[in-house]
Amino acid sequence: MRLTLYHCADARSFRALWALEELGVPYELKLLPFPPRVLAPDYLAENPLGTIPLLVDGATRMTESAAIVQYLATRDGPSTLSVEPGDPAYGDWLNGLHFGEATLTFPQTLVLRYTRLEPQDRRNPQVADDYGRWFTARLKGLEPRLAANGGWYCAGRFTGADISVGYALLLAETLGLDARFSPAVADYWARLQTRDGFVRTKAAQASDAMPSWQA
Repeated sequence: MRLTLYHCADARSFRALWALEELGVPYELKLLPFPPRVLAPDYLAENPLGTIPLLVDGATRMTESAAIVQYLATRDGPSTLSVEPGDPAYGDWLNGLHFGEATLTFPQTLVLRYTRLEPQDRRNPQVADDYGRWFTARLKGLEPRLAANGGWYCAGRFTGADISVGYALLLAETLGLDARFSPAVADYWARLQTRDGFVRTKAAQASDAMPSWQA
């Protein structure tokens, strides 16, 4: 059965789409305008929260982007994106999946809200600046990981943890926070963008063209 992913361009669902492309898993992509709960009200019948992503795999329905990366990486057994229990890097891998979302993406959602999403009279530069600084401070936790793992988050190779963290860096670039990247983080982000899976993900969300696995 083909998986279905509901997605908005460059939103958190990018993580799930990137994982699908890296793994070469067949999927159907449902592109939605952002925010879908406002601009695509029919979507509420699929996901009453109105949030994205939504991954549908038979009776399985998932809405948390980092959890979806873990699910896809392990759904059919070990994969190039997974680190298995018993591997010394397993804990670091799980940590990276959640570090990318809970630690690096969360503060940026406040920057996004109070600089772009709220009506002009409700925007708050002080809140945005405070949470931008929060993001920058938390980003310092990434550099030791890169130094210890050959330029990747864990295990000395590209894994699902890099997808989770990489999306946070994509969001930072969108918000103009990438100017705060250290040289090591900037190099890491540049390398992530050269991956074939990342390039295919960008292409898949840019149009209604068939996903790469169908080509």
